[in-house]
Amino acid sequence: MASERPLRILHCFRSPVGGIFRHVRDLAEAHAKAGHQVGILCDSITGGAYEESLFDEVRPHLALGVLRVPIHRGIGPSDIGALWRSYKEIRNLQPDVLHGHGAKGGALARIIGSALRVNKYRVARLYSPHGGSLHFPRKSLAGAFIFRLERLQERLTDALVFVCDFERQTYFAKVGRPPGRNELIYNGIDDGEFERTATRPDAVDLLYIGMMRDLKGPDLFIEGFAAAERIAGRRLSALMIGDGPQQRQYEEMILRMGLGDRIRMFPAMKAREAFALARLVVIPSRAESMPYILLEALAAGKPVIATRVGGMPEVLGAGSEALVEPGDAGALAAVMAAGIVDEEWAVRTMPDAARFKSRFAASVMTKHVMQLYRELTEDSLVPAARLRTT
Repeated sequence: MASERPLRILHCFRSPVGGIFRHVRDLAEAHAKAGHQVGILCDSITGGAYEESLFDEVRPHLALGVLRVPIHRGIGPSDIGALWRSYKEIRNLQPDVLHGHGAKGGALARIIGSALRVNKYRVARLYSPHGGSLHFPRKSLAGAFIFRLERLQERLTDALVFVCDFERQTYFAKVGRPPGRNELIYNGIDDGEFERTATRPDAVDLLYIGMMRDLKGPDLFIEGFAAAERIAGRRLSALMIGDGPQQRQYEEMILRMGLGDRIRMFPAMKAREAFALARLVVIPSRAESMPYILLEALAAGKPVIATRVGGMPEVLGAGSEALVEPGDAGALAAVMAAGIVDEEWAVRTMPDAARFKSRFAASVMTKHVMQLYRELTEDSLVPAARLRTT
């Protein structure tokens, strides 16, 4: 049956770092193992050695390959060149599904998918915001412009896919309720990651792991750490792991506050390796959608402190003691100190392991995403398989 044929799936996104890249890698690997042909199109000017190692891991699963073109973060004239180069590459691949992730990836997937339809080639066009443009204030000039663009692109969209209910409700509030289909499919992690990570004997007290930029709150982590020492009444220790545009700023902040002997900074590494180095994970973000680091830490059995942003209350529970208001270093410090000195804190605050796995396993996520792909491609105007034989 046509509905059972393997699909050609291309994921489009800008930056091959962080949660979006993780999300795409999980989908690509699972769907490739199920017999589908999968590829990636992303920016060629972002990422380093660590990201290249991640590409090396996923390449064997990418029958459609890895396509990289320069895609800048901001909106500008360079987007025209990126769109044209991407169109030529995608046209040759003739995908059944174009799934855009983040604002730039979503624009590429939907505009190019619509251009292909001009030639009577039906390709499913999906968009997952992953936070992205939704972080802009609604009443700002930039926000008003961005949300107007999002609204216009809904005409080019077959389905919106939200990774948490917070993201969906934020989209409804800032952009508007989309006239077409939208689905809530939670991020999920591989079943093999639901194993406790042993904590090393020399582990530090607190861990920050993520992008080194203010949006993710490294400065709040540092401020909170200093205050947590005063509350706990003893010296603490911490690691900050990751790379990013403001890394030097945080290094200077640590030295200026006299914390250089208690907070060390390491480059990006795999999350499970980092979890073994600390007793408690802190996610001090000012804004999020559904961060993978939260799911990874909980699956590894690590206690987590997080801010009340994005989908994190949907994971930890809206009334969890592990949640603090974003931007409040003092509140963060109080919970950091409690998590260290109170031996029952983690037992009292972390979600039930079985329930957590039933909602946030990658097998659940990939199954629902593939079901959506199938439904969107079953009634194609021109089946891709027929087009490729002409």
